[in-house]
Amino acid sequence: MADYVFVSSSGENIPIVITTRRGLRNITLRPKTSPTREIHISKPWISSDKSAIRFVESKRRWIENIFARAPQKQTIVPGDVIEFLGRTVIIHHDAARRANQFIIHDEAHATLIVGGGAEMFESRVRNFIKSEFLKTAREMIRTAPRELWPSRVVAHDTTTRWGSCSTTGTMSLSWRLAFAPRDIMRYVVMHELAHRRHMDHSPAFWKFVSELYGFGVERAKRWLNVHGGELHKYF
Repeated sequence: MADYVFVSSSGENIPIVITTRRGLRNITLRPKTSPTREIHISKPWISSDKSAIRFVESKRRWIENIFARAPQKQTIVPGDVIEFLGRTVIIHHDAARRANQFIIHDEAHATLIVGGGAEMFESRVRNFIKSEFLKTAREMIRTAPRELWPSRVVAHDTTTRWGSCSTTGTMSLSWRLAFAPRDIMRYVVMHELAHRRHMDHSPAFWKFVSELYGFGVERAKRWLNVHGGELHKYF
C-alpha cells in the first residue's frame, strides 16, 4: 500500500512506497513504470519519511521525465491491431478454442486468434508474444558464430536494462524488445553476444558489436534512447 502520493505537473497521482532498511546509509529512489506506475524509496532507520519526501521533490524533474517517457498502459482487447516482431497483427478472440492460432499472411502481416475465456485474453496475448520473442531471439543468436551462443536464454520484464549476459553463459533479454523494430532487437542480441568475448564496454567490445551487427550500431542505440519507453505501453 502506498504511503504518499507524488502529484506530477500533468496531474497524475503516482503512489510513493517507502521502505526502511537496516544498514542503508543513504536514501535511494526507484521510479517504476511497469507493471504499475509507482515510486519506491528505500531509507535508513535514522531518516524520517518527511526527509524521504523532500528527497523525492529534489528529484522532481528527473522523475517527471521518466514517467513522461513511459506511456500509460493500454489495454488490449479483441479487434486491436498491434505490432510485434516486425509484423502488424490483428488480434481476435474465440472462446471456443483451447489453443491460440497464429496465422501468418506475409512477412509484414498476421492474425492471432486467442482461445480460452475472456478473463485470460490479455495474459494469453502477453504469453504468446513472450514465447515468440524467445523463439525469434534464438534464431538471431544462431546467425552468430557458434562459440558465442549462450547456454541459456531467458526473457525478463525490466525497465532499466534491455539485456545482460552472465559469465556463466546465461543471456537475459527484456521481452519488451518484441515491440521494437526487428533490427533494434537484433542489435541488443548482438550486443549481449559480444559480451561473451568482452565483459566490458571497451573500444574492443564496441568494435566486436559492429562486426556482429554490421552498420548502424549508433542508430540503434539512439532509437532505444528515444523510443525505449514506448515499448512498455502494453501489459
